[in-house]
Amino acid sequence: MAVTVETLEKLERKITLTLPVDVIAKEVDSRLKRLSRQVKVDGFRPGKVPMNIIGQRYGYQVQYEVMNDKVGEVFNAAANEANLRVAGQPRISEKEGAPEGEMAFDAIFEVFPEVKMPDLSTLEIDKISSEVTEAAIDKTVDILRKQRRTFAQRSAETPAQEGDRVTIDFEGKIDGEPFQGGKAEAFQFLIGEGQMLKEFEEAVLGMKFGESKTFPLNFPEDYHGKDVAGKQADFLVTLKKLEAAHLPEVTDELAKSLGVSEANVEGLRKDIKANLEREVKSRLMGRNKQAALQALVDKAELDLPKSSVQSEVDRMVEGARADLKARGIKDADKAPIPDDVFRPQAEKRVRMGLVVADLVRAQNLQATPEKIKAHIEELASSYEKPAEVVRWYYSDMSRLGEVEAMVIENNVTDYIMSHAKVNDKAMSFDELMGQQ
Repeated sequence: MAVTVETLEKLERKITLTLPVDVIAKEVDSRLKRLSRQVKVDGFRPGKVPMNIIGQRYGYQVQYEVMNDKVGEVFNAAANEANLRVAGQPRISEKEGAPEGEMAFDAIFEVFPEVKMPDLSTLEIDKISSEVTEAAIDKTVDILRKQRRTFAQRSAETPAQEGDRVTIDFEGKIDGEPFQGGKAEAFQFLIGEGQMLKEFEEAVLGMKFGESKTFPLNFPEDYHGKDVAGKQADFLVTLKKLEAAHLPEVTDELAKSLGVSEANVEGLRKDIKANLEREVKSRLMGRNKQAALQALVDKAELDLPKSSVQSEVDRMVEGARADLKARGIKDADKAPIPDDVFRPQAEKRVRMGLVVADLVRAQNLQATPEKIKAHIEELASSYEKPAEVVRWYYSDMSRLGEVEAMVIENNVTDYIMSHAKVNDKAMSFDELMGQQ
């Protein structure tokens, strides 16, 4: 069949569809007859309900369903005939003036854009590398020691020091009036761990058991408690208990308590290094992947389908509502969340998806079963029972889909890096780990 496609604006198209009235009528009649054999109506035996009653009760619904189905079939056939890649759902409306015996419809829709790819050799990308140092291993050992520290009460004459655990009573007032959250008894925290505001910690530092003191504290302008943010309070603090921290020595016993396979200090450091190297590899891959994809997307030229952007906005709004509901927010599903909050991010995601998909098609960068299997086995290798993890991935199509998407992104990254101008840049372990 000949299909006439009218261009309305950028990616928007219109085609006119025609459908014989008798085709609709025959399908409606057929469905109503099938329905008559299934429905139950008081006063009639199953399968013996008169067709006029079936028509009265279900005719409108069946007519609506048939129209939707048949128009959808005709639209899909027309889009395929014209080699159109349709984005989103078409808006279909009945058209006046159709020939006798036919119904006509206008279908307005968007198509996916043509992506004008940049010359990849003109892209310049900073590729980051990093190493796990002995200092990084030492720092991790210290964290593990802190997690297993014990506390012993200090003598009454000893002042509170960095790293000590203090138990205090406190009460704060603003302009002489107590405020919500400003009072506590037997409150415990570790000095120097950042649990309290810096001014509060500095005031407690040097206090002795049983001592009380009053000090001013300025709440930051961006403090999470809006009622006190930017205000000055006066706090009365009494030190009720003071304990010194004791960190376990780095011995074979510590390694054994941590469940290290080689239950000695050398085995502990090897285990830590292997874990840190996995984390470094993951972060480098994520960072370099983002740099490569962004360099490509920034130079690619394309129009964005409004329907695709709106679908992504809707998905993000629903995600935000689900997050609010998980936090226990009442009537989260009715929360007024304006689309504009998510539109820039939605446009960015759609742009990225279209550009990557176009490059995958053009350069045949799909994920092969072999690459998916290798990626899953690599993910599973850090677990105690890798075979169970592999089975877990293969038991769910959505999980396999996520892995397939990761492999495709890796293929695209490798392809871009192999054609672009790549600048190798070393980054310290601390700097890499400090970036989220």
